[in-house]
Amino acid sequence: MIILKSEEELLLMREAGRLVSEAHALVEQHLRPGITTKELDELVASLLKKKHAQSIFLGYHGFPAHICTAINEEVVHGIPGKRRLSNGDIIGIDIGVRLNGYCGDYAVTYPVGEISSQVKELLEVTEEALYKGIKKTVIGNRLSDISHAIQSYVEGRGYSVVRDYVGHGLGQKMHEDPPVPHFGPPGRGPRLKEGMVLAIEPMVNAGDFRVKVKRDNWTVVTSDRSLSAQFEHTVAITRKGPWILTAL
Repeated sequence: MIILKSEEELLLMREAGRLVSEAHALVEQHLRPGITTKELDELVASLLKKKHAQSIFLGYHGFPAHICTAINEEVVHGIPGKRRLSNGDIIGIDIGVRLNGYCGDYAVTYPVGEISSQVKELLEVTEEALYKGIKKTVIGNRLSDISHAIQSYVEGRGYSVVRDYVGHGLGQKMHEDPPVPHFGPPGRGPRLKEGMVLAIEPMVNAGDFRVKVKRDNWTVVTSDRSLSAQFEHTVAITRKGPWILTAL
């Protein structure tokens, strides 16, 4: 069942989204070669405690951290730990919070130090794919119009879209209906209505779209070990068009 949000609920979700943006700004401020992913997790944990908010990832099916990290060939759901970032790495950081009963979810793939022009292009294509999808989040469109816009752009640039993991509805729970694939033909799925809130989060691989899960049962990596990037926003559908709740 798709839960439509009232204007009051959207305002609460905007506050959660604003806090996620603040957490990302804090991470970006400290991101540098030599820092560990655990240190980044601790930075976000400290901020959330100060703001009387909770991570929606910590404890979810046993997940042991406040944020998800994904370095280079890792796609999503990596566990922060002792690994130190190196110059030339890319790292996807997914942060989700619950504030005053409502969730915000936002992911960015960051360069660490200097990266090559080829890697920079992967990040640019992935971020642009997200915004191609967001442009389709208007009343009256079908859900798969979002999916098709993302896939057609990504594949047109020579990259692939991960199929095994998708976006989702968002509200008082981290995962609500509907699931939001980032691939598929247009004109299918439910009509988009005012008050729907979607977490759109394309994962784009430099090589093949296939992925697998590592032995920790969490970290997803590309099957061919090609680089992967992810960008995500929480978006509300309104009469005035898409409202990016996680924009700073």
